[in-house]
Amino acid sequence: MRRTPHSSPHLRVMSVLGLLAALLLPLGMTFTPRATAAPAADPVRVMPLGDSITGSPGCWRAVLWNRLVDSGYTDIDFVGTLPPQGCGQAHDGDNEGHGGELVTTVADQNLLPGRLASTRPDIVVMHFGTNDVWSSISPDRILAAYTTLVAQMRASNPDMRILVAQLIPMNPSSCAACAQRVVDFNARIPGWARATGTDRSPVTVVDQWTGFSTATDTYDGVHPDASGDDKIAARWFPPLAAALDAVPPDPGGPGDPGGDPVACTARFRAVSTWQGGYQGEVTVTNTSASAVPGWTATVVPANGARLTQVWNGALTTAADGTATVTNAAWNGALAPGASATFGFVASAPATAGTPAAAVTCAGRAPAG
Repeated sequence: MRRTPHSSPHLRVMSVLGLLAALLLPLGMTFTPRATAAPAADPVRVMPLGDSITGSPGCWRAVLWNRLVDSGYTDIDFVGTLPPQGCGQAHDGDNEGHGGELVTTVADQNLLPGRLASTRPDIVVMHFGTNDVWSSISPDRILAAYTTLVAQMRASNPDMRILVAQLIPMNPSSCAACAQRVVDFNARIPGWARATGTDRSPVTVVDQWTGFSTATDTYDGVHPDASGDDKIAARWFPPLAAALDAVPPDPGGPGDPGGDPVACTARFRAVSTWQGGYQGEVTVTNTSASAVPGWTATVVPANGARLTQVWNGALTTAADGTATVTNAAWNGALAPGASATFGFVASAPATAGTPAAAVTCAGRAPAG
């Protein structure tokens, strides 16, 4: 989606109109140029930031890009100073994932401001720190580097929206201590984010650790395979979609005020139960007068239960057990009054009692 500079069509049209006017004036005729259309709004610019997990080749970016486009997010531009590296599917592959790079090095050497100036992102999606953890750099120092980078992002764009991952698990054969180091570092990220985020420039933590297996989702204990790419993209999608929806629209662009509000309802039902868990389903209904291109449901299971598997939707689970489920590519569009249902499996303590959950939902405003 990167646009190539080119000569102005407006100048070329005006030159032609000037020539016509010169030819017609001697005949007593005049020519009034037709008003030109307003320029199209710029796309929202998203920078994937990190190390080799993000950029070498970082195929979760391709999966995420195509899921966004399939869900109606077409006015977006992935940006970065690095080009795509394949991945076998068409996507906007620009990125800022530098293989082998440490976030502490980027902060200490002041590398990010130049990259921001070249790409001007509105949103940063950051999975960064794996090499620092591997190098046994302390969580305090890594988080100080995070703080430096956030300040530089806000200097570039005071309204920057920042998504920060709790790192995927790591268990390389050459680093027996790395697995626990990731756990220890991830535990510190939510507190750092709460202290760092602002209303104008929020910092959203995205749990990329839970449910990710180094045995089945990586090819070397560190870097994701195809299964890992799918899981990473699924976790990024709901908060990135929410960030895209929250970016202020350009005048006349999608999301302008007017029309009926987008509203929906969500209803929970327990399908079956067993010792230590249950199967449930949630039905999302579009209660607005407008069709919606997608929806997101929030499920807060009661009595210590946690969603472990979802079908007909994509699951993101917060540290407190709150689950966010976003529509699949094929069941997001809902006409007024239409419904979609997703199912799930939840684990629960033996003393949890009857399954229960608080559920809410939000429909995405249609583009245009």
